[in-house]
Amino acid sequence: MALDLKKIIQLEFPNNQYYREETDKKQIVLHHTASGRGVTGDFRHWLNTPQRIATHVIVDFEGVIYQAYSSKYWAHHLGVKQAFLKSNGIENYKTQNKILNQHSIAIEIDAWGGLKYDKENGVWKSWAGKIVPAERVVKYEKKYRGYFGFERYTDAQLCAVKDLLIFWNKRYEIPLHYNEDMWDVSKNALKGKAGVYSHSSYRKDKSDAHPQPELIQMLKGLPS
Repeated sequence: MALDLKKIIQLEFPNNQYYREETDKKQIVLHHTASGRGVTGDFRHWLNTPQRIATHVIVDFEGVIYQAYSSKYWAHHLGVKQAFLKSNGIENYKTQNKILNQHSIAIEIDAWGGLKYDKENGVWKSWAGKIVPAERVVKYEKKYRGYFGFERYTDAQLCAVKDLLIFWNKRYEIPLHYNEDMWDVSKNALKGKAGVYSHSSYRKDKSDAHPQPELIQMLKGLPS
């Protein structure tokens, strides 16, 4: 289904919480909130940070898209350290983090993210101690960024993300071919090569988004 712009909920996001500078867009970056259901808490967190940290949109559990600011503009959402960029051979390491933020569009998927298994009680728990039902848990045989389990992105969320990716591909000509290296630190991502990546592509200490099979299937099925 095509993206229905009328169904996107516009948040009242102050102009001083992002940069109203129009920039060319080359990358789309997938994040997740590491929080429970609802976008209110995430939105309030952004409002309380003077560093202008935010993503363009948040997709809630039902697949509803909430927009903080236009994709034409930018805010900080990557936080890549200069030392890390330098160690990865990025020549303009002193300014590259800003450049990456300026030329990328950020999608936030509402989800707890990495989970810990409570053996005593036989349940999966979030970092905040909230129990996540087993049917909402994606398990990995090998740890992904320190976790064996993650909260599952819903089908509705994946559909919404797909619609956003296709919409921005048409608007900004951002290529949608699947990047096999997007689940680990990617030199292509750090260099600013056009495409779709995850926050994990830029930092070793991040686990968003996680490589859920349904997410990978969706990304591989996008029009090239």
